[in-house]
Amino acid sequence: MKETRYLLSSYFGILEENKTAKYIQSKHVPVAFKNLDSEKILWKKHDKALKNMKTNENIPEQSLLDLKIELASRIFEKCHFCERKCNVDRRKKTGKCGVKQPQISSEFLHLGEENVLVPSYTIFFSGCTFHCVFCQNWDISQRSCGVYVEPSIVASWVDKRKSQGARNVNWVGGDPTPNLTFILQVLKQCKVNIPQVWNSNMYCSIETMKLLDGVIDLFLTDFKYGNDECARRLSKVENYLGVVKRNHKFAYDHGDMIIRHLVMPGHVECCSKPIIEWIASNLPDATVNVMAQYRPEYHAYDYDEISKRVSMDEVLIVEDYAKKRGINEI
Repeated sequence: MKETRYLLSSYFGILEENKTAKYIQSKHVPVAFKNLDSEKILWKKHDKALKNMKTNENIPEQSLLDLKIELASRIFEKCHFCERKCNVDRRKKTGKCGVKQPQISSEFLHLGEENVLVPSYTIFFSGCTFHCVFCQNWDISQRSCGVYVEPSIVASWVDKRKSQGARNVNWVGGDPTPNLTFILQVLKQCKVNIPQVWNSNMYCSIETMKLLDGVIDLFLTDFKYGNDECARRLSKVENYLGVVKRNHKFAYDHGDMIIRHLVMPGHVECCSKPIIEWIASNLPDATVNVMAQYRPEYHAYDYDEISKRVSMDEVLIVEDYAKKRGINEI
């Protein structure tokens, strides 16, 4: 098992001021574009700039981050940030995530995350791209709550929390995916060198993943299911494995990664073991957190196998399986 410090070298490099957070780097990459340019042209310019990542000492008139904001704004008007691809104009109506304009339900220095992350400046959005029947944050993920806050104000919060000891900015929910335009606008206003953490179920579209590339330093992912049927029944999503495997591979190639897997009662063979097996074969340097805190919440009591707490025996089986497959547990 490899050391966490080695596996999260970029993250620790930023903490120790030996590296610069990617969002800051993206501000120094010059890109010339016009608002009248087609999306096809904008994506070509985006991908070329991202591939080269040649930075200027000074912030250019137009930067890679500006281009990302322009592309995200266009997606917002026919939303396909996630793989549900509602294609609604979210200036006018909500998508299936329940999100119109971003609403922040809470923000605070979180001490309950993985040790390498705490204290983590966690910004919770309401709404979610999933509808998990067992959601432990259902009060914010499955209903609209919170308030809209101007990006410049949130940027000032980031500065303040960094001075209070925050090691990172942790974008979460619900799920942060529907709020990507807003997050990029916040980062446009931020100045402090602090790692950006994308805390997500990873049901993002490929366009979203490309926009995160060059901005997010650490992907804190949630890998729930080892098959599509469980995902369909318990989270109401289609093609789960195809999307989430694709996005995990992308994230693995473009940032540091901590994968969370919540062990659920009755799902060791159908979900936990296949997930561990796939990670071992495809993401050998990923850090994995096997989580044991499942408890029945929300509508879980309507589903027999998850209507009780997970047993310690089930958790130990998964942990032992992970050790045998050489998983880097955190």
